[in-house]
Amino acid sequence: MPAFTLLLLGSVVFNFSVGLCISRARQQAQRTAPAVWLVLGIVVNLGLLSYFKYANFFVDNLDKVLSLSWHMAHITLPIGISFYTFTQIAFLVDAWQGKVHEVRPIHYGLFVTYFPHLVAGPILHHAQMMPQFASPSVYRFQGGHFAAGLAIFCIGLLKKVVLADGVSPYADAVFLGADSGLLPTGTEAWLGACAYALQLYFDFSGYSDMAIGLSWMFNIRLPYNFNSPYKARSISDFWRRWHISLSTFLRDYLYVPLGGSRKGALLRYVNLAVTMVLGGLWHGANWSFVLWGALHGSYLMLNHGFRAVCIRWGWGERLHASRSFGLLSWVLTLLAVLVAWVFFRATSIDGALRMLHAMADGMPGAGGIHPLLWNAGLQVSVGAGWCAALGLAALVLPNSNQVGERVHSWCLRSPDGRVALGAAAMLSALFLVLVNSTRDAASAFIYFNF
Repeated sequence: MPAFTLLLLGSVVFNFSVGLCISRARQQAQRTAPAVWLVLGIVVNLGLLSYFKYANFFVDNLDKVLSLSWHMAHITLPIGISFYTFTQIAFLVDAWQGKVHEVRPIHYGLFVTYFPHLVAGPILHHAQMMPQFASPSVYRFQGGHFAAGLAIFCIGLLKKVVLADGVSPYADAVFLGADSGLLPTGTEAWLGACAYALQLYFDFSGYSDMAIGLSWMFNIRLPYNFNSPYKARSISDFWRRWHISLSTFLRDYLYVPLGGSRKGALLRYVNLAVTMVLGGLWHGANWSFVLWGALHGSYLMLNHGFRAVCIRWGWGERLHASRSFGLLSWVLTLLAVLVAWVFFRATSIDGALRMLHAMADGMPGAGGIHPLLWNAGLQVSVGAGWCAALGLAALVLPNSNQVGERVHSWCLRSPDGRVALGAAAMLSALFLVLVNSTRDAASAFIYFNF
């Protein structure tokens, strides 16, 4: 929509201007002006984000609590507003801290509006991007970068079109039934939760690969945003691997300013909880996202508490060397993440609780009648096969970051090989686009909604 394009451009101009004011006030050694400009910038950014993303949520909940009979027209969420808002808040904070040294408006505009990251991340940092935009080599065609980028783009497209969209019907059938008031069987609930966990994994991983691949084609390196999170052996490790740019932002611009771990163990746990609850709310205006964030906050508190006990009693090295403890840690981490994904996917808390009730009531099995899947024309055995194959791929195969680096190095060394690879990747991309066009409805990336 043109209005949202103007909103984006206005946001870019406003934040660049405020950043300049902060930097100039710092250079002139003004004591309060930089902080005043920073507060103004943050308030305006969060105000716009709150209006578009949370106004309906706030009014609807206030109406339910106070019975005010208020009605507010639905506000359309501008695509990418969560990402470019956080990107620019980080820029303003860094300007206030004296970390911004590049202030050319063209480069700043590119930094914010750079299209591979704009709609679903990663959340970029100016120090990662400004030097690249300032380099003349970025604006010259480089065959090695282009061929490698196209290959990585195709890997991401394959993950989205074939893998994520292939398993998604099993998640949709079960969660839609649970949200509409039906109680899934134990098998349906476990299969639906696993299917969604893998759909989200390959959907987000696929988008991350496509964004990185597109950027390589333009001689730009984006930061890795995804690093095999289902291989994590603790919830802290999970958050070092999942949506890396968001977890880094929350750590650097929320958790640390709140005090981090500097003010004692109790406040550290409070800061973790607040950070994760707000991180959950960032994903969407729904209580289920808030509970998802609260769950992860609780997980992190338990993780840090257990680590503190291990350090105090000298168990750390022995447990770290134990294979059985490593396996148990991985299983518990994956199970905790899976339970939290139920709240992330469900559109209502009641729907999420029905899913968890069914999961707790019965372990998965192939026998019996499974009406939610049957009504959707789906078979348990096929869904279980999808989940087994995708789970194995996520855990055993090298991740696309590693593959991409190897392909990139090979393309730079082999001029003839990169031509063949580029042609094969182009044909593969066209084939995958044709496959996607045959479907009844377009399937957007999940993180487009955030």
